[in-house]
Amino acid sequence: MEYYNKVIESVGVRFLKGNNFKIEKPVTVLDYSDTENTVLLLHQGSLKFSDEMELVNEGEILFIPAGRRTNISFGQQGKKTETNNEGFLDNKRKYLQTISFREIKSVEEDCVTILNFEAKVFDVVNFFHSLGIPPFVIRFNDRVATIVEDIIKESEQNTPGKERVIKLYTELLVIEIVRHVLKNRLFVEELSTNSTYFKDPRLIDLFNYIKKNIGGDLSNKVLAKVANVSEDYVGQYFKMLTGINPQDYIEYQRMEAAVELLRTSKKSIRDIGKVVGYKDTAYFCRRFKMMYGLPAGKMRRRESLINVQ
Repeated sequence: MEYYNKVIESVGVRFLKGNNFKIEKPVTVLDYSDTENTVLLLHQGSLKFSDEMELVNEGEILFIPAGRRTNISFGQQGKKTETNNEGFLDNKRKYLQTISFREIKSVEEDCVTILNFEAKVFDVVNFFHSLGIPPFVIRFNDRVATIVEDIIKESEQNTPGKERVIKLYTELLVIEIVRHVLKNRLFVEELSTNSTYFKDPRLIDLFNYIKKNIGGDLSNKVLAKVANVSEDYVGQYFKMLTGINPQDYIEYQRMEAAVELLRTSKKSIRDIGKVVGYKDTAYFCRRFKMMYGLPAGKMRRRESLINVQ
């Protein structure tokens, strides 16, 4: 148990956004995904996911780890539109209309809360993504549903201490999700395998170096010097501890840094590519779309991201 406490303590948590929605138009989204962890709480109506279209009951939570793809079907009335993730994001307001928490009980349409949060080990590794956990439902757990509702209610207020309360609730949400994984023996082997994140200081040095030098030279030759291992061995060493090779990990971190810049800056796509280590803008754009399923420009225009005039 002490080991798992260390794991949880090493995960940095940050609330990103959350809203309640009524389903304006039923839709099935093929390969739904988000760059961050997603929680969907169904209040009323119909919500299904996965290739088998598994049913989520009212009051239950669907959890989708960052970067994982799944089919999602919102709503039950009438004929559903079928679209890909890019088409859904481009036309989100056509399918989902934002409502306040107080309106949920008064509307007749299907209602769902969608919440996004970040959970990273040492502020670098996306924790739930690294475990290889696919989307799953948290059933018969009113505590988790209440936490999600409390986060949204707090976010709708303008009161002293709001940000701190949201952070505390979001940390509690992450703990409850981890407890659910352990209690139901979901992918415990993966969790144990990834414990190497917390045991080898050289790996932590690598994570930190990559983060601080995301736009610079991150060749195996450089990484070998940071970890004090041979250039021939550094790739094997990194993969042995993380399950992925270092250059794949670096590309994932560069793309995450690019998404953050899309959210928080007005830099051009070309400049963002250079900042995160891509000299060739066309190559950066191809890799970005391959990873996230939509172009960087459209990612920027998503709800809650900044609009470049």
